[in-house]
Order: sequence, then structure tokens, then C-alpha cells
Amino acid sequence: MRQGNPKAIKDWDDLVKPGISVITPNPKTSGGARWNYLAAWEFAKRKFGSEAKAKDFVQTLYENVPVLDTGARGSSINFSQRNQGDVFISWENEAHLLEKEFGGKVDIVYPSLSILAEPPVTVVDKNVDRKGTRAVAQAYLEYLYTDEGQDIAGKNFYRPSSEKAQAKYVKQLPKLNLFTIEQAFGGWAKADKDHFADGGSFDQIYLKK
Repeated sequence: MRQGNPKAIKDWDDLVKPGISVITPNPKTSGGARWNYLAAWEFAKRKFGSEAKAKDFVQTLYENVPVLDTGARGSSINFSQRNQGDVFISWENEAHLLEKEFGGKVDIVYPSLSILAEPPVTVVDKNVDRKGTRAVAQAYLEYLYTDEGQDIAGKNFYRPSSEKAQAKYVKQLPKLNLFTIEQAFGGWAKADKDHFADGGSFDQIYLKK
């Protein structure tokens, strides 16, 4: 949010207040926006006790979104360079990069609840065998979890998985109450079908605007 947090935004429920302008991309076209949407949904479901109330909450939140960019980059530009919105819902590393780039013009606020986002990384057998790159691909995969690899992750504002690196970067990446897509929504296939497929909850919400 803006420097000094003039709208006193502290958690998800502040985003549905009148007069708050929220910048977030379109979850129909942006993968990152889907995490935003589902984090808000799960927060509301836990706080208010039902899927129906979560839906109402997220609908109110999107009524405070003035424009839905197709991707996170467009939303980032609108917030940081065009000064649109009071708050920008973004990836954690993106928030730190904006804070670093714009020299104190933005503040980072961590919500009481968010999603553990762990993009998968693996060696794809048919690809490495076809290209003869198995050894280097395997070496890269293993390197990600070495002390050096984990330190690079933390240094660049990505949450490391090792306890050693987590302890080193705890000040810039404080501990959070995190849930997984599997725990809250039964996995991505189900979440996509329920919320982002044609006729899903987002369409129902947004078509009412």
C-alpha cells in the first residue's frame, strides 16, 4: 500500500471497506490473481463461517477493484507508476522489489492468513533424455536445496524451505499463517473448476457488478 499506510489497511477485511481502491489482476487471465482471489475467499470463509459469506466478501472486494489488468505486471505498473489504487495485492517477492525500487513510496503489510505458494520444480524424463541434459538438470534441481541455493532464494525475497535460511531472512520474510490449495480447496483442478471456469464463482461475482 501507499507509504505510511494512510488508509490503515491491516488485513483482508479492510479491503472491502467503502473508499478503498484495490489493485489486483483478472483471475480469469492471471495465475497470480487466482492466488489472491483464493486467499481472500479462504480468509472470509474462516472468519464468517460459510462459503456463501466468503462469496459475498469476495464480491464486495472486487467491487473495490477499479480495473482488472490481464496480468500482474500491468497491475504493478498501474499501482507503482500510475499511482492507481490504495493497495496492490501481489506476490511477496514482487512487493519487496517494489519497495526497493520506489524508495519508501510503498509499504508492505502482511495479512493474518495467506496461501503457501510452492511452484513445482522437477526433471522431466522425456525432455532431458531427448536433449541429453539429465545430468545438468538434476544438478540444478539439487542445487536449489543446498545452503547456497536457499540463501540465493532468501536474498531475492523468495521464501526458502530450509530452516537455516528461514532463520537468516526472518526479518524480511516474517512467519505467516499459511494454508495450501489442497487443504482449503481440494487441489488446483477443483479450485479452477469451482472458481475460474466459465460459470464459476468469479463469473457469478463479476457479472453482478
